[in-house]
Amino acid sequence: MRQVSHYTKHIPYLYFIAVSAYWFTIVNKSEGLTAYPILLFGIPFLWQIIKPNKKLNFTLGISFVCVSSYLILAFLSDILHIVSLSYAIKQIMVYGGLFVFASFIMALWIIKNSLSKSF
Repeated sequence: MRQVSHYTKHIPYLYFIAVSAYWFTIVNKSEGLTAYPILLFGIPFLWQIIKPNKKLNFTLGISFVCVSSYLILAFLSDILHIVSLSYAIKQIMVYGGLFVFASFIMALWIIKNSLSKSF
């Protein structure tokens, strides 16, 4: 059981690394060489797996909670029809909504991990 709890605290970092890799592959197919800076987004999460840092962990958690909160507000504004969007954008919003809520949960998980380590 102790081994499972050791590996479960890495799930949010692996999630954001997977999102960065997926984003890279999508952009790399259409843009080519200009997609490589996207891989830089995964470095802090990889660093947290290799050598954990409490300050970086808390900073990553707070940053992604803020970004995810902003994206949740944008998603809700579409649901409430505050801003009118095309049909193609609405189809993307379904997958985007899943991504936004998953990112928010993972960011909260990172904060929970950083707070439990500090006490």
